[in-house]
Order: sequence, then structure tokens, then C-alpha cells
Amino acid sequence: MKSQWIAALAGATFAYAAAAQDTGGSTVQIYGVLDSGIEHIDHVGASGASVTRMPSLSGGQLPSRLGFRGSEDLGGGLRTIFTLESGFGVDNGNVQQGGRFFGRQAFVGMSGDWGTFTMGRHWTMVFYSMLEADVIGPAIFGLAALDNYMPQARSDKSLSYRGTFSGWTVGGTYSFGRDFAPPANCPGDLTTSQCRAWSAMLKYDGANWGVAAAYDRQNNGINGGFFGQPAGTVANAGNVDRRTILDGYYKFAAGGRIGAGVIRRRFSALPIGARSDLYFAGINYPLPGTAISIDAQILMLRDHARTDANATSVVLRGNYALSRRTWLYAMLGHVGNDGNAAYAISAGELAPSGPVAGRGQTGMMVGMRHSF
Repeated sequence: MKSQWIAALAGATFAYAAAAQDTGGSTVQIYGVLDSGIEHIDHVGASGASVTRMPSLSGGQLPSRLGFRGSEDLGGGLRTIFTLESGFGVDNGNVQQGGRFFGRQAFVGMSGDWGTFTMGRHWTMVFYSMLEADVIGPAIFGLAALDNYMPQARSDKSLSYRGTFSGWTVGGTYSFGRDFAPPANCPGDLTTSQCRAWSAMLKYDGANWGVAAAYDRQNNGINGGFFGQPAGTVANAGNVDRRTILDGYYKFAAGGRIGAGVIRRRFSALPIGARSDLYFAGINYPLPGTAISIDAQILMLRDHARTDANATSVVLRGNYALSRRTWLYAMLGHVGNDGNAAYAISAGELAPSGPVAGRGQTGMMVGMRHSF
């Protein structure tokens, strides 16, 4: 049934695009990413077994998606804009983001010289603050393995604004019910602040460098929850999850860049909540005269709420461009866990695949990405 809906929507979009050509004021674009591969990880669970699989949740470079975006020129520098974007797994075609049809993005709004204002399901300012500084991005061995909110920092029922002025970008989101779908089930309430969420960002981009600061706050509902919340926490209306991000990047002459930053998390919940700092630093380096580029990143999670629960991971990725749209890649990652930490190197599946507490884990992946 979902495939029929996609086919119908694609047909309607083509028809709209054809009609838009008559007016000359509208544009519609269909775009997407297909990313899939095979990963191998060791030391899974108490048995310490190795697992070889085709992951569902993410590719080695980018999550797979199908999107539709368009705009209409209203005159006077004003435009109507929209985006509909669906995430799915290439391995089985299943819809991601809790089964939402357009779970990655779904919004409509207006833009002009004053910025862009939209309504719907959005990325929060966490996403925009990390774009250049996180060189590995939402890859399967990246930040998601240590804080799986980072590659899915979105909010339902939200308002969003971003504007750029003389290199400075300011932005913010406000959600009336941040996460309607399972497992969070946090749709909000008209009379309370349950499940409300907001984020803010200030960012500066120069000719070859930039810095960003962002803040993200999520209020929990009585039956709600948070991705990545510590085991044993009790969801209640008083829970608040806060992340403060500071990061920066520098682009060097060879076409590569370095990026670094820190994500401070403070989660108030029973029994102990979460207080952690997640440091990251990485480099992207294209080899001169070749179609090859190398990414490397180190991530250090420092847990201030639990004793002996820190983790450090190192990721190396090689990319080969067959064309402007098609890439082959290979990844190698390792996470080291302190005695009370049990983080996995891979964020590729919902089912737990980490090691026992105190044990490290190594993963390898080869894959292919195509954009259209």
C-alpha cells in the first residue's frame, strides 16, 4: 500500500511540475539518496559472537531517503516553499522514523530576504549547528552510536525560523508536541507543557571557517520517553532533556576540512538522569589528483552521572567517487568502554547489538551510495 501511495504522489508531483512550467513561477524537485552495505561487528552480547548483516537504519555515509521540494514565486522577493521527505531502509524498503510516511521532513511556509518561516515536522537547530563540524555525519559508526538523538533531532507539530544576515545565521524551533509516534508517544497537550520542545541556534560562517552554538530542550510527557535515555529511568511529566552544543570547522585549500565540538547533555529523570559531555574532532581529506577522500573522527563520551561509564570511539572511512552522484566506501570503527559502559560501535539496528559492559567492539562496513 505504501508503494502505491508513493507512486501516486510521484505521479501527482510530475503533473504539478508540468503545470508549473506553464506559469513560470513554480518549481518542484524530486530527490533522494540510496545507501546500503554490509557490516561486520564483533563481541555482540554476552556470548561475544560476531555478526555480519545488512543494516536497516543507516548507510555508511547517509541514511536513505525520497523527497519532494518545491517553491512558488509570489513576487516582491517572497516565495512559498514546501518539503516532503521520507526515510526508508534499502535492505527491506520499510519506512523509518517510527513508521511516519514523511518522517524526515514535512513542512510548508514562506521565505524572503528576512529568512524562512515554516510549519510542520522539522529538523531542530541541532541539525543545522552540526552540518560542517561533524565530518562523519549521520553515518552508522558516527555520533549516533554514542547519542542516537543526534542524527534524528526532529520535532513534530513545530514552527521553524532561520535567517542569514552578513554571515550570521539565527534560528529556532518550537514544538507543541515533539514526537507523536512510538516509541516516544509524546503528542503534547493544550493545557500543559508536556511534550513541548524548542531549540535555538547562532552560527557564523566566514570564507573558510565557522562556529556555531545551539541549545535543544525537550519536555517529556507522562507516557513519553527519549531516544537514548539511560536504562531504568521513569518517564514523568517533569523530565527535561537538554543539549548545549558548541562547535566549529575550518576548510583548507586542498578542499578538505576539520571540525570539532562538544555536546553537553543534561537529562533530569529518575533514578539518576544523565549528565554527560560528548567531545568530537574529525578531518576530511581528499587525496590530490584522485577520486578518493579520507574521513577520520574521534569521539569521547564523558559520563558525569555514573562511575566508570565513559566511552571512546575512533572511526576511519575511505570514499571513492565513481561519479558526482555515486560513491563506494569502506569504514572501520572501534569503541572502547569503561567497566560500566556498554556502547556499540554501530547504530545500524534497533535491536541491541553492543558488547557486555567493559568490553570494546570493532566494526567494519563496505557499501555504496547513490544520490539523485
